[in-house]
Amino acid sequence: MTCYDEFVQEQNHLAFCLFPLLSHKAEKTLYSFIDYSSIDIIFSFCYIFSFIFVTIIVSSGTIFMRMNYKLKRLFIRQPLALNKEITIEGPQASYLVRVLRMQEGAEILLFNGQDGEWLAKLVTVGKKFVVAQLTYQERLQTAHTNLIYCFAPLKNARLDYMVQKAVEMGVSVLQPVVTHHTQVTRINMARMEANVIEASEQCGILSLPECVPAVSLAELLARWDQTRPLFFCDEAHKLKNPFPILREQEITASGVLIGPEGGFSEEERSFLKKHSFVIPISLGPRILRADTAAVAALALLNASVGDWSID
Repeated sequence: MTCYDEFVQEQNHLAFCLFPLLSHKAEKTLYSFIDYSSIDIIFSFCYIFSFIFVTIIVSSGTIFMRMNYKLKRLFIRQPLALNKEITIEGPQASYLVRVLRMQEGAEILLFNGQDGEWLAKLVTVGKKFVVAQLTYQERLQTAHTNLIYCFAPLKNARLDYMVQKAVEMGVSVLQPVVTHHTQVTRINMARMEANVIEASEQCGILSLPECVPAVSLAELLARWDQTRPLFFCDEAHKLKNPFPILREQEITASGVLIGPEGGFSEEERSFLKKHSFVIPISLGPRILRADTAAVAALALLNASVGDWSID
């Protein structure tokens, strides 16, 4: 059962509890002021009123839920505006028509990373294309989190996983970094971008992260904006609670650096620590795989200085 289903079930339970209470109270009041001959008619009116009242409560509570949580979301590389008709072709059209078997009149959600999220109705369904008309803007466009994720590339399947999780955790830029122990130096950028789109479609993200070409560690540090802290996840760093270190920074933009499977070399570690904007942090007493470390580090940043923080 989803959170939405649980919410509706609770509202229905509320309705069943309120009906007799409202009716009983109305009955007692009416018997005090009105003669018995007219009580049935007025009691029926009050019962109907109580039903309408509870229905309004349930509806108003449901309005704030995401009503289109079951609709398919698609990323489209086209401008989006009210009443505009969007032609969808290729694999996306095939998926809608052959896999989901959508017919004319079905609704989907479209976003392009710039114009927010739009409700669209299918007005034409062909064998190889679909035409959807934008009928309502579900959500306004949101800004990027301004979090750069720097990582040593991994082999295909694990890189796919890491990219998808980084997107779900809200990074704004995916920056591959080649280090001494990096096992993969060539990256399939098209595959990485496809993983970004797929993860964004599935987890409701409106602002897609930017995928940039790989650079060496020296290039990364030479180009880095020194006003932006770079949190360096150092497996050899003295174990400390990272939250105070993170929260003492007044951050509007930041970056995080995760090393390769073999870790950073001593030379790289010393080189990183020479830069004032590099802040070493520990991810705990256990050695983490690179893809696990990515999720742990991004969760740590989000909880302390990112958009999870309640401070």
